[in-house]
Amino acid sequence: MNRFIMADPQKCIGCRTCEIACVVAHSQNQDVSALDAANFTPRLHLLKGGNVSTVVLCRQCDDAPCASVCPNGAISQSDGMVKVAQERCIGCKACVMACPYGVMEVITRPVAHQGNALMFPAAEKAEAHKCDLCTGRTNGPACMEFCPTDALHCIDQQLLQKMNAEKRRRAALSTLSLAM
Repeated sequence: MNRFIMADPQKCIGCRTCEIACVVAHSQNQDVSALDAANFTPRLHLLKGGNVSTVVLCRQCDDAPCASVCPNGAISQSDGMVKVAQERCIGCKACVMACPYGVMEVITRPVAHQGNALMFPAAEKAEAHKCDLCTGRTNGPACMEFCPTDALHCIDQQLLQKMNAEKRRRAALSTLSLAM
């Protein structure tokens, strides 16, 4: 089973710290002062509605629809997660259409050119954009580390089994109380 991050809407206060931590963790210089609207592209999104807020991000599906529809094989599963090979992504947006959670998106990034800027105008490269669990980051996912209310948790096979056992226990207890 792939690991994924889940938000607890009971704890989320809608502060957007997770989005900022995500963007900073994935920026080249990891400098908060360099953030602006043009380069603010978090891999997770805060949703607010009424008096509830929660974060939605990639569930790292075991049978990932985004990977199944990718015509170039840019999206694959390895190391217990769904990964995107940006060099293979053509920006077709098939993954965006297939994602049942609406978390996959395609963004554009400027392409660096070698040589004379007048001869080679600025170009952009489309990239599939999703949570990568901050692969390679020493402290794990930045969103979890910096969430001030501890609303984000990494769900793995062991925790999922524990949660399911607790649900079964609660269901059995509620059935017992109804029978009495």
